[in-house]
Amino acid sequence: MAYLENLQKMMEGEVPPPPNSQFLGISLVEAGEGLAVFEMEASDVMPNPMDTLHGGILCDISDAAMGCAFASTLPDNASYTTVELKLNFIKPVWNSKLRAVGKVIKKGNATGLVECQVYDSKDGLVAYATSTCIILTDEKSVGR
Repeated sequence: MAYLENLQKMMEGEVPPPPNSQFLGISLVEAGEGLAVFEMEASDVMPNPMDTLHGGILCDISDAAMGCAFASTLPDNASYTTVELKLNFIKPVWNSKLRAVGKVIKKGNATGLVECQVYDSKDGLVAYATSTCIILTDEKSVGR
């Protein structure tokens, strides 16, 4: 499975992470079939107007974890795209190391459901996300 192999190479530093992950400091720390775990440091440069971590940052790390978890289950001739993403903010974050755990809940022939739990450095749940993905094959997967 090329996607899972690519994720493992990314963890080993053989393949660079995507530019947005580099920009935000998001690092892949664990990958398996249907699982992806990312970490990042939330810092003073990422606040919203209320001076807590901007929700888009939590969305970015959640989306990365869910997308990679789902991609790890796909055959080499397929790709996917997200058709829906929902994020629940559980508690505010200021400066903390975040860990996002993405897991595939159900993968069918055409769609899949994925979840992500984001924890702070004290293992407190700060966000919970779900995503629906659609599997693309043949000409629909070209160039993705």
